[in-house]
Amino acid sequence: MKYFAVQLPMLDEKKSADYRESHLRYLEELTEKGHIFTYGRFVDGSGGLVIYQADDLETATNLAKNDPYVLNGARDYEIKEWAMNTDVVKR
Repeated sequence: MKYFAVQLPMLDEKKSADYRESHLRYLEELTEKGHIFTYGRFVDGSGGLVIYQADDLETATNLAKNDPYVLNGARDYEIKEWAMNTDVVKR
């Protein structure tokens, strides 16, 4: 399993507020299915970050594109494969 960091920069604050609950439900569903490592918002209000777990970039990109924020134009997305430093992670 690989990790993919997805930044979700703000495009439309009103749409972001409107679709927040759908976005959070989507992330919870994917968490239950093992596709989410972690997620959170940026405290400056500029957007958020989701770290997906997927076999490949195509799968992670499809997950990101189906986020209600992205589907409804509230947020854009930028995705990069992420190499987690497992030496410092304590879970």
